Amino acid sequence: MRGSAADPAWHGGLTSERAECVLCPNPSPMTLDGTNTWLLAEPGSDEVVVVDPGPLDEAHLQHVLRRVADSGRRVALTLLTHGHADHAEGADRFHELTGAPVRAFGRGHDDLRAGEAITVGGLEILAVETPGHTSDSFSFVLPADNTLLTGDTILGRGTTVVAWPDGSLEAYLASLARIEGLTRAGTVTSLSPGHGPFVADAAATVTFYLRHRAERLDQVRDAVARGAHTAYAVVEQVYADVPRSVWPAAELSVQAQLEYLREHG
Repeated sequence: MRGSAADPAWHGGLTSERAECVLCPNPSPMTLDGTNTWLLAEPGSDEVVVVDPGPLDEAHLQHVLRRVADSGRRVALTLLTHGHADHAEGADRFHELTGAPVRAFGRGHDDLRAGEAITVGGLEILAVETPGHTSDSFSFVLPADNTLLTGDTILGRGTTVVAWPDGSLEAYLASLARIEGLTRAGTVTSLSPGHGPFVADAAATVTFYLRHRAERLDQVRDAVARGAHTAYAVVEQVYADVPRSVWPAAELSVQAQLEYLREHG
């Protein structure tokens, strides 16, 4: 579940010649250092793709626009990894400020397709359907950098929440397996998450996430066998190692795990 206050701080910045993170000043136990707004552009192009403009924070949106303007570019497209407010609430206002279209999936959007290749200013982006954290979650491969922008599907620190009932553990495990396939093929070697720092070793992180989920499922199964009859009772036993401030989110993940165990006997 997420990271801890003791983890090294992440301040954003350039991660490659094509990608820059502008960190939104909305830190919390659930958002880590804040929401990562990603600016993507092919070297030499004057067009920028913005991924996840963040919450409705005028100062942050204006800061993003200044970063784009300072590079001599303009925003040509906005992409959303999913509809949670800390990633997408500012999208309509950002559209007003830039005139650039906003593309996403679900919650009023149906204009992203799994496997779709998006090209802006010579920059290629591949859309990968990765539901589980939410039903509308998408990730984006930047093939030139072999990186995957993961939103909340995989974080730069700690682990994420399966936001039941919209989120599904079965879908989430399938999405992790899909990302694992991309790492095995060499298509993805690094991760650019929605919260937390850039991850240089994508394969190791996906392996950790899959192992962590399997361990948590075993722990939930054992807690139920010992008499934990509610999701909260399971949280008290299984998530005692995480801060109480994130227990409400942990309870959602437990609900998703209990649903998965019921469906799979």
